[in-house]
Amino acid sequence: MTNIDPGRSSLLELFQEEARGQAQILSDGLIALERAPRDPVTLEASMRAAHSLKGAARVVGVPLGVTLAHVMEDCFVAAQEGRVVLDAGYIDMLLRGVDLIVQIGEAREADAQTTLEREVDAFVEGLNARIEGHAAHDDALDLSRELTLTKPLDETPEPVQTPSRTNETRMLRVRADTLDRLLSHSGESLVESRWLKPFSQSMLRVKRIQHDANRALERLHETLTESNAAPLDARAHAALDEVRRLAEQAHRQLSERLAELENFDRRSTHLAQQIYDEALACRMRPFVDATGGFARMVRDVARGLGKDVRLVIAGETTQVDRDILDLLDAPLGHLLRNAVDHGIEPPALRRALGKPETGTITLDARHSAGSLFISVSDDGAGVDLDALRRAVVRKNLASDDTAARLTEAELLEFLFLPGFSMRDAVTDVSGRGVGLDAVQDVVRQVRGSVRVTQETHAGTRIALQLPLTLSVIRSLIVEVAGEPYGLPLAHVARTLVLPASAIDVLEGQQHFSFDGKRVGLVTAHQILQTAAFEAASDALNVVVIGQGAASYGIVVDRFLGERMLVVQPLDKRLGKVRNIAAGALMENGDPLLIADLDDWLRSVEKLVGSGELGRVGANASRSRVASAKRVLVVDDSLTVRELERKLLASRGYDVSVAVDGMDGWNAVRGERFDLVITDIDMPRLDGIELVTLIKRDAQLGALPVMIVSYKDRAEDRQRGLDAGADYYLAKGSFHDQALIDAVRDLIGEAKS
Repeated sequence: MTNIDPGRSSLLELFQEEARGQAQILSDGLIALERAPRDPVTLEASMRAAHSLKGAARVVGVPLGVTLAHVMEDCFVAAQEGRVVLDAGYIDMLLRGVDLIVQIGEAREADAQTTLEREVDAFVEGLNARIEGHAAHDDALDLSRELTLTKPLDETPEPVQTPSRTNETRMLRVRADTLDRLLSHSGESLVESRWLKPFSQSMLRVKRIQHDANRALERLHETLTESNAAPLDARAHAALDEVRRLAEQAHRQLSERLAELENFDRRSTHLAQQIYDEALACRMRPFVDATGGFARMVRDVARGLGKDVRLVIAGETTQVDRDILDLLDAPLGHLLRNAVDHGIEPPALRRALGKPETGTITLDARHSAGSLFISVSDDGAGVDLDALRRAVVRKNLASDDTAARLTEAELLEFLFLPGFSMRDAVTDVSGRGVGLDAVQDVVRQVRGSVRVTQETHAGTRIALQLPLTLSVIRSLIVEVAGEPYGLPLAHVARTLVLPASAIDVLEGQQHFSFDGKRVGLVTAHQILQTAAFEAASDALNVVVIGQGAASYGIVVDRFLGERMLVVQPLDKRLGKVRNIAAGALMENGDPLLIADLDDWLRSVEKLVGSGELGRVGANASRSRVASAKRVLVVDDSLTVRELERKLLASRGYDVSVAVDGMDGWNAVRGERFDLVITDIDMPRLDGIELVTLIKRDAQLGALPVMIVSYKDRAEDRQRGLDAGADYYLAKGSFHDQALIDAVRDLIGEAKS
């Protein structure tokens, strides 16, 4: 392979690195599959690694890699579908395929390429034969056994020696981790330089105190001079004059030193900022570095599909963080292939619609509002929303009625679900259902977001919002249980001060109205498992995170403002710390933790699913109604729950609700109640089981329980009473007063 142009050489080096990384993922996955060959998580990860490797190989023009990765991907898919079982023979063969992947990434000479072609052909023939159920050719297997790596996986590539040129800028190779350390140290220097500002302000306070002391001394001198008391002797006068002189001298010296400190603060902060900016610039690369093979890839894919497509790249000079740029290759490849395959129509259809036969895909990168925006848009057909609804129903993701009510934005969110595809047939380009899911995974890794919009017959646009750098993040600083936390602003929808009167209870959970929707409410204290939240006033500081139905309001103690935080990765020995992404230093040098808001959302959903979500302001509410009897209503019918809640609340009782027996059981174990009113037929835990659990519990056995049910047969009543119920009331016959009378019989009036 001679006369390789510099651009392609750079792409091949990137492919080599990706081949090494994906080979390691595949090796680990295959070793795990040897112990658990049907594990769906490992199969999915291995299939996705092969799929990504296939896309990368296609981008850089390595057909051997495409062929090899595709047959391995087919093997993993066959295992997912249960058509094959990855026994030891399969694992041996696939591990030899992993060795071939590394060799393909490193091969450069023509002879090595020729040898590899024979080996890959033999491997593909053998693996296909095995998948199809035929006996593998012995010569193919023997050839595979002879495969060895040309270099160990951990070997560092030889540095390229570049001859020096006196008339050109001198270039040096620097290790990436060296740049990372330089940026980290420069960030710490920037933080340390900002410590001078609060110190200077504190010295100004000392100056004001000293000035006040001088004035007091002058007043003392005037008082002693003008008083009718005996005049001061000469020694007292001399001592007082000396004190006044020293005080004036101290004031003058302090003023001079403060002026010097302010100048030093200004210079050091400016210098630290310059050092940091230069270190950060070392990590930045032009966006064009990630787009070298995309034009060829779009052309080849389009020709294979019988389409004519042109790729337009805008913002090639936009500077992108090195780490982000390295992660963008596979996601952008997925988006471009999807645009060609799903978006652009065949030429005949475009002619019929009055469009040019040549479709256009635009890849754009730009900076805006402190973020990096990258979009892939096409002038194709847009998303067929009716077909998308049918796919959602066909895959049992929603019922017909629910799918019919979904808005366009809600429907488009299904495109990002794992394994979701609108194609029934699997091709080299699409149908696996890993494209947009893989894109979203990468974007979330860098604390970004994805948004898709479309217009029928006008095209689709997928926009990625990413941080400018992974080293600095703009955050909202909040206080939780006396500790500061940084919340990345890219994931914060809104901050607001919420009056306690705006909180309502529905489905057993607290909500408030936000942009015309009801948003659940939870405290950051419960997410972070800190001390219980105590509301300081009737107004709550709330941060809204998440999107759409997965939005929650998080109550924090205080807002401390916005800051640009220099990200300090946590020690790798800690592993993944739940709900925490990284650390940082504030301007005064105090440490804080940067929240992982995706983790926060998962923690809230887990609390909701387990029925352990706490009440916001519950202690404050309880203090206001300390004398009110507390009643828990447990019923899976929203109508019945609300009817009973409103009826009892109107008579002065403090009422909470639970949506089923399990929710009710969790509630009575976590809070104090004077009475439980429960239905019988409920999911997860029915009313009879709930009564039995309560009455058998040593702490809850004396708690009165009333059953209110449509079941009015004698045997139903007896079952309830035998379980320990204190009262049985039939829904079909009771009226408002009957329920109130029954409650009063059991626990008395609402106020004690």
